[in-house]
Amino acid sequence: MRYMLLSVVAACLGAVSVTAEAQADDARAKKIVGGSCFLCHGADGESGSEAFPRLAGQNAEYIARQLADFKSGRRKSSAMASMVANLSPQDMAALGQYFASRPPHKEPASDPQLAAAGQKLYAQGDESRGVHACAGCHGTDGAGNAQLPRLAGQHAAYLENQLKQFHTRERTNDNAVMHNIVVKMTPQEMAAVSEYLSGQ
Repeated sequence: MRYMLLSVVAACLGAVSVTAEAQADDARAKKIVGGSCFLCHGADGESGSEAFPRLAGQNAEYIARQLADFKSGRRKSSAMASMVANLSPQDMAALGQYFASRPPHKEPASDPQLAAAGQKLYAQGDESRGVHACAGCHGTDGAGNAQLPRLAGQHAAYLENQLKQFHTRERTNDNAVMHNIVVKMTPQEMAAVSEYLSGQ
């Protein structure tokens, strides 16, 4: 009985510790977001400009990894390099959790006909040209996973720009896999897939 009581007490103390740590991480992230991130990405990751990605609802591990890649120079961006220069791995993880906890943005695609073409390519690909279905890695709903980005609800123009950067190898991280797929896509297909995902 005493052993059970001690186990319960230990479990409760552990839960309190985890909660306190999560609150500290959230406070840490809010301070960083309020100091710089909000300028481009919005206070809750909603980003009102197509030049900057929406981070709300993005996968936490993916965000942390991209921040680390910006810091190391593996992913090139003069704007982001200065923003992440002083971030620690703990800061990056806290920012990932913060933005992942925000509700993702949703709005209908602005061009339904283009989005319909994009949906077909996203779901089925075009094996005759070696274009694999995006859904094979990014999921049928575009939500990705811990290692891959959430694409659903992202700005169409931002997604299209990233596809173009993969195509030309201007994007220097995650390129090996993406380049081999995107290099076979036409500009119209890139626009169509991006339009589809923006409305998911």
